[in-house]
Amino acid sequence: MSKNKKTDPRAVRSREMFKSAVFKLLNDNPSLSSLTVQKVAAEAGLNRTTFYLHYHDIEDLLTKINEELVNELSEKITGLIHVENLTEKQQLLQLLNYLYDHREYLSILNNGNQFEDQLFLMIKRLVETRRQNSKEELPADYVSIDIKTASLVGIILWWIREGIHFSSEYIANQINLMYRGN
Repeated sequence: MSKNKKTDPRAVRSREMFKSAVFKLLNDNPSLSSLTVQKVAAEAGLNRTTFYLHYHDIEDLLTKINEELVNELSEKITGLIHVENLTEKQQLLQLLNYLYDHREYLSILNNGNQFEDQLFLMIKRLVETRRQNSKEELPADYVSIDIKTASLVGIILWWIREGIHFSSEYIANQINLMYRGN
C-alpha cells in the first residue's frame, strides 16, 4: 500500500527542502531562468529522481510554490476579516510580518503582474468586508474601496520591492497614520 504524497512526512519534508532550495537560489540570483532541476536538487541535498517524484519540471515547482504562498496569504487575509479581538494595527502587523518573511520570493514573484492582481483582489475583499461589518455610518464622500485597496497594495508592493529595510511595525504604523480618521 503506497502512502499519499500529501500526507507522507517524507514527501512533505522533500517538498519543503525543494522550496527552501528555490528561495536560497533565487536569493543568490533572482532570475527565474537560472533555476534548473539539477541546481534545485543539489541545493536541497536531494537527487533529481526525488524531484521528479514531486514535480514535472521547474515550472511545475514554481507554480506549486506560488499557489502555496497565495493560499497562505489568502488565509492570513481571511483571518483578518473574521478576527474581532485584535486591533486593526495588530491585524495589519500579522499580515505584514508574513509578507516580510517571504519578501525575497514575493519580490521576484511580483515581477509578473499575476501576484499584484491576486493581492489586489484579496485586499479588496478585506476592505469591503471590514466596511460591511463596520458599526459606523460612513460619509457619502468616503474613500472608494478600489482607491483605498490600490493605495494599500501600492504601499505593500513598494515595501517589498524598495523599502524592506523598514520593519513590519513601522509600515503598519505609517498605514495607520494615513488612514486614521478616514
